Amino acid sequence: MRVVMFGYQTWGHRTLKALLDSDHDVVTVVTHHPGGGVYERVWSDSVADLAAAHDVPVLLRDRPDDDELYEALRALEPDVFVANNWRTWIPPRIFELPRLGTLNIHDALLPAYAGFSPLIWALINGEPEVGVTAHLMDATLDAGPIVAQRAIPVGPKDTATDLFHATLELIEPILLDALAELGSGRTDFPLQDRSKASFFHKRSEVDIRIDWTWSAEELERLVRAQSAPYPAAFCYHGDDRLEILAADVSEAVYGGTPGRIFYREGDGVAIVAGADARRGRNRALLVRTVRTSEGKELSAPEYFTRMGGYLT
Repeated sequence: MRVVMFGYQTWGHRTLKALLDSDHDVVTVVTHHPGGGVYERVWSDSVADLAAAHDVPVLLRDRPDDDELYEALRALEPDVFVANNWRTWIPPRIFELPRLGTLNIHDALLPAYAGFSPLIWALINGEPEVGVTAHLMDATLDAGPIVAQRAIPVGPKDTATDLFHATLELIEPILLDALAELGSGRTDFPLQDRSKASFFHKRSEVDIRIDWTWSAEELERLVRAQSAPYPAAFCYHGDDRLEILAADVSEAVYGGTPGRIFYREGDGVAIVAGADARRGRNRALLVRTVRTSEGKELSAPEYFTRMGGYLT
């Protein structure tokens, strides 16, 4: 099939590579200009460079809504568009151009976790599995009929980085299966159950700041969700920013005020957590490794030389 690919960063790069390695004909690539945001610098393999290396024409757009782009795409007579990690809305007059429609690849088990950073949000929320969905694009973001979907389990110590690499491996088989389904002439793809849909915003500095009224279990997942190369979860110790790089849930229960630097447990330091910590029935966040505002990584016992005081 004649394919135009819309994509960006490593997700788009892996999708384009799968197309280039297949029997399909990639006639043009549309990608964004390089971005300077924190999350745009993570997993930043260049779609444009890969396309250029294979002599595939590249069109750079931040928003794909201009007449020039529409006419250029229409002239290509594409069979299908494929999108992965396209960061802005694609209008209907664009996504309806190909005879088979536009196939979007999203790293979540839709209808849940539409939108941005689905793996991170899913890990924070304690989901038992994550995955990748290929669906036909319609006027609502990430809401069209599902063509193919695969899931993988989330392990008890998996980080967002682990889940990123695992779901990246699903892109090629999901993509090729979905294109085969479209090429077969099938059109009766199941609609998404909108009663089960959720839609998440982009993550920012506010989203990685630790709230000690969260339970220890939730905070431990937040730390794993902000694994390198993502920005680390952080709090403040006095006026100093303190990043939490590794943590577990304590064995013992601890009572008091959330954020209290309380007790050495094994090779970690227990920080009181949970909105109802005053009742004395909660596990604590057992901090194991921190990074100071000067960039120095220390074990928790090395950093917390005495107990007492609060993290905020």
